[in-house]
Amino acid sequence: MSLSPAELAALAAIAMAGSLVYGVTGFGAGLVAIPLATHIVPLPFALALYVLMDLANALRIGLENPRNAVRAEWTRLVPTIVLGTAAGATLLISLPRQAAMLALGAFILAFAGYSLVRHPEARTRIAAGWAYVAGFAGGVTSTLFGAGGPPYVMYLSHRGLTKEQLRATMGLATLASISLRTVAFLATGLLLDSRVWLSAAAVVPAGLVGLWIAGHVFRRISREALLRAVSLVLLASGASLVARALA
Repeated sequence: MSLSPAELAALAAIAMAGSLVYGVTGFGAGLVAIPLATHIVPLPFALALYVLMDLANALRIGLENPRNAVRAEWTRLVPTIVLGTAAGATLLISLPRQAAMLALGAFILAFAGYSLVRHPEARTRIAAGWAYVAGFAGGVTSTLFGAGGPPYVMYLSHRGLTKEQLRATMGLATLASISLRTVAFLATGLLLDSRVWLSAAAVVPAGLVGLWIAGHVFRRISREALLRAVSLVLLASGASLVARALA
């Protein structure tokens, strides 16, 4: 597989868009980038390419203000993130391409539908034991779909954290998840392809530019409005992936 300059530019633009969403919401780069990128490159290549962007972004955000993170929360998440990452890597190398695309499309559709429905119960505090479920689920979806954030944010948003605590705790949980995903992709050989690293030379800087833009405009953008717009894009993207998988 060789990428044309136009395709590489498109992948860089997708990285910038995903990073912009991540910079404003604290998650969602993979949710935006991976489905769009699979219209240009195969899913395994997209996962390997954007994990490098995700890692750069996570290092930037995760280490931004770790003092605000609630240690008890992210230390509960990490052990099962490890288990979920191993399970996700096993599924990734064993699932046929069409099945993986169908699963990704279904996951994207489910999360988009969840995001579009208001959740007034989000103020209700849930038991800490749900951290282990969220950690495992996030580890699986992080490795299999490049999107571990949704299970983490679903859990942490019900734990009564302040805005600052939520952002910092999410940052550390995401950093752990993406670091483990990177190791898994090295172990499975996805990151041993030189074409991934050559493409990353354009994609990673574009992602960091998107993160920089987010840092300057997030006060002018309503997080809720952005999430709603992203959810509508995800509905269309997820539907297209399901249609391609079933075709």
